[in-house]
Amino acid sequence: MSRAEPPSRRTVLAAAVAAAVAGGAAQAAAHAAPGTAPGPGPAPGAEPAPGPGAGGGAPAPARPAEYRGWTTVPEWRSGTAEGVRTVAGARPGIAIGTPVGTTEYTDPHTGTTAAWEYATWTSPLHRLTVPATEVIASWNADTPSGTWIQVELRGTYSDGTGTPWFVMGRWASGDGDVRRTSVDDQGDGRGSVWTDTFALDDASGGLRLVSYRLRATLYRRPGSRATPAVRRIGAMGSDVPDRFTVPASAPGHAGELRVPRYSQEIHAGQYPEYDNGGEAWCSPTSSQMIIEYWGGGPTEEELAWVDPSYADPQVCHAARYTYDHQYAGCGNWPFNAAYAATFPGLQSVVTRLGSLTDVETLIAAGIPVITSQSFQKEELTGAGYGTAGHLMTVIGFTSGGDVIANDPASPDNASVRRVYRRREWENIWLRTKRYNAAGKVVSGTGGVCYLYFPVRPTPRQREALAAVGVS
Repeated sequence: MSRAEPPSRRTVLAAAVAAAVAGGAAQAAAHAAPGTAPGPGPAPGAEPAPGPGAGGGAPAPARPAEYRGWTTVPEWRSGTAEGVRTVAGARPGIAIGTPVGTTEYTDPHTGTTAAWEYATWTSPLHRLTVPATEVIASWNADTPSGTWIQVELRGTYSDGTGTPWFVMGRWASGDGDVRRTSVDDQGDGRGSVWTDTFALDDASGGLRLVSYRLRATLYRRPGSRATPAVRRIGAMGSDVPDRFTVPASAPGHAGELRVPRYSQEIHAGQYPEYDNGGEAWCSPTSSQMIIEYWGGGPTEEELAWVDPSYADPQVCHAARYTYDHQYAGCGNWPFNAAYAATFPGLQSVVTRLGSLTDVETLIAAGIPVITSQSFQKEELTGAGYGTAGHLMTVIGFTSGGDVIANDPASPDNASVRRVYRRREWENIWLRTKRYNAAGKVVSGTGGVCYLYFPVRPTPRQREALAAVGVS
């Protein structure tokens, strides 16, 4: 298959709604170019197959996805540290202690070659309770000027063989040192990385990824005392069954959160270097709504680069600082989550939920949910458009169970709040297969979402997050 129709369920999230309306729900191609992972590391190869005592014997999980994160001092110390130190405090993490070496990295998007000191942290082997067809990593980090990080994944297949180290992202909160980027053309003949998602090339034969390790490499300029700090790293593994329709959930919690409303459409034509401008900014616009809901946002000084004639400059800022220079879009899932976590007091994950009941649980605890879905115009009553991939924010439910969403694909801020029919909305979000306008079978996201929540959740919020598999 071409990159326009990848075998994973990763739809193209940054597709402009205007283009989708004009051209139907056609899949947009990822922008392929070779990338070379900087820095040494363990030689690619198989992980030891987990034995009977390595997490085996557990009953089959109720949900088809599992998120595992590392955030606490004991969890950081459980990994293998080479040149990193554990940072305690209110938000524990890892930072460069004594670098283990220096390497050169040529930025494929600027052509600049520079030397970087580095140190690495590798997670313990994690055996998935859900042997996976897909894995999405996400992280929260601080990257002061002159620093950046790389996150990698290496897994074990169900037949005991292993993957090489796959780069899941090269990331910095700024864009002055390196360009934030995914890496194309990564695969081992059995699994591939599609922008931000590792996916099996063919899951029909029963092959699954049963375990993985994550590796974070922290970089800084030689001789500098600056250091990145990684505060959370984790991955969501899933095996969502192929389906055109999903079971309906019964309405539960009714209520609405007061979330700021921003339209991506009022930014049409602005800063076309970031994914052709505002028409494609559904993901950063949604992210900005939730960041501000939690009281975060860029300072006036940070927004000084934005044309002062533009409304809502913070949305332009979010687009710039979520932009993936390889994907050539603002819809990279982990990059949006990482951006949100750069604001004080916020943390974030990318995961999958199983039903609108999960969303109701989070809304009841005060946690809005950013969801990814794709649909034809007639599949979502009241939307007025069709899209190959679009992010919106669920902020509540009506007394009848319908979805209240802040939909950034609206002509202005005042019209962002929408009410969508529960059954229609649940199906377009949770299905993994659909028909596009040409009648061709294409992919759906299978319940992917971003969750942004406080570093110090309330007991009720902590309980709700645990209920949907996030801790």
